[in-house]
Amino acid sequence: MSGKLYIVGTPIGNLGDISPRALETLEKCDFIAAEDTRVTVKLLNHFEIKKPMISYFEHNRREKGELIAERILQGETCALVTDAGMPAVSDPGEDLVALCHEKGIEVRVVPGPSAFVAAAALSGLSVGRFTFEGFISVNKQSRREHLASVAHEKRTMIFYEAPHKLSATLKDLYETLGDRRMAIVREITKIHEEVIRTTLAEAALRYAEEPLKGEIVLVVEGEKNESSAVTLEDAVTLANEYIAGGLSASFAAKKAAKETGLKKGDIYDLIKEG
Repeated sequence: MSGKLYIVGTPIGNLGDISPRALETLEKCDFIAAEDTRVTVKLLNHFEIKKPMISYFEHNRREKGELIAERILQGETCALVTDAGMPAVSDPGEDLVALCHEKGIEVRVVPGPSAFVAAAALSGLSVGRFTFEGFISVNKQSRREHLASVAHEKRTMIFYEAPHKLSATLKDLYETLGDRRMAIVREITKIHEEVIRTTLAEAALRYAEEPLKGEIVLVVEGEKNESSAVTLEDAVTLANEYIAGGLSASFAAKKAAKETGLKKGDIYDLIKEG
């Protein structure tokens, strides 16, 4: 390996989730750009990897980005890691990736765990289409603008939040979006992993006084469009698309029923008639 930037996904909790390719990349690269070297050194020590590191985080990304890019242009290979999960996703690493592309540096990815994808899978909500919204700003104006921009979002929304800000965020989401189904997913892949399926109204009330600990992901149902009700024919069309994708008629009808709110039996009957 030479003269490349590798985006390396690392575990979000359970070290057993690291991939053999990620370990190989960390072992063979010339140096590692880490969000917090104190966090990354624990990962490296666990797998007995010794490698030079350079800190790269929000407040030094412009200065260090140029330095890292220059080293890569000189022929070194860099592995970019964040504290946990995939770098460059809701993370300053995106600037380094963009800089490398601009300078003609080859960028490769070593996929790894991602908290918002894992939370989507765990939530039990419809995530055929979803939007990842990251952290909501604490700046009052930016916060209002962000919330207003998703007030009528039809897709499921996924947010990151810190435990000490959870109460205020649930309150603001409820006031902006109204009551919606949601899941609070916390401590993914860790000992106390938990999925709390609830509603915005219930959660805003419950967690106003009862704090939660750990890394938290919020999965919130999108707005239902009452003015354009889905017809049975629409549901059958959707089911047929699933069948074309390889699902059985029964499972396709069940999936279409879940997404449209119509009865599985009615959808299945029309599929068979067709």
